Amino acid sequence: MLSAIGSGERTFTNIGRAAGGTPHASLSRSLTTLVSKRVVAVDEPLSTRPASKEKRYRVPDPYLRFWLSFLGPHLDEIERGRGDRVLARIGKSWTSWRGRAIEPVVREAMERLAPPVLIGEDDVPGVVGGYWTRTNNPEIDVVVGDRAPVAKRVIALGSIKWLENAPFDQRDLGALQAHRLQLPGAGVDTPLIAIARSGCTVDGVVHLAPEELITGYV
Repeated sequence: MLSAIGSGERTFTNIGRAAGGTPHASLSRSLTTLVSKRVVAVDEPLSTRPASKEKRYRVPDPYLRFWLSFLGPHLDEIERGRGDRVLARIGKSWTSWRGRAIEPVVREAMERLAPPVLIGEDDVPGVVGGYWTRTNNPEIDVVVGDRAPVAKRVIALGSIKWLENAPFDQRDLGALQAHRLQLPGAGVDTPLIAIARSGCTVDGVVHLAPEELITGYV
């Protein structure tokens, strides 16, 4: 089960399927144990609507997640002296893997900043999560609420774009505006946040660069 989660499976059903069709009760007990030992973390969508059935599981330790994704399943190749194949596989999948791996790091940094630095409000105890549906339409990288997992108020929402040479642009803004209309508790005036490694080329959003995120730990 840990290997299934580390390789990218996040939902209860898909984890059980990847683990060889583990019975529901056994899967539930195992996941409960892994969560209690803090080997696995469980997230719920953050909005003003309860969605406890849409839990997602992940391996919070990035080193363990990297090992489970790229090294553990291919130790036989490394032992045969074909580490070049493993390295090529890492290079091919690195951008997408990194994009998913950075999300919880960004949310933690933002929670240290939120909400005064984000939108200038000093009297709201902000929490930061994400939002998704069963079909992943929409899937929103960042949601700032007044409490979790069911917020009374959605304070802001945002998108993470962590690429070396691609700033947050008009196309990204359009997608985020569309997602805002699908997020329970958000309205047309809910602030938008662009968390972008390579800058932001549009107006109408709060832009957070790596430098701002790091200040959350200072």
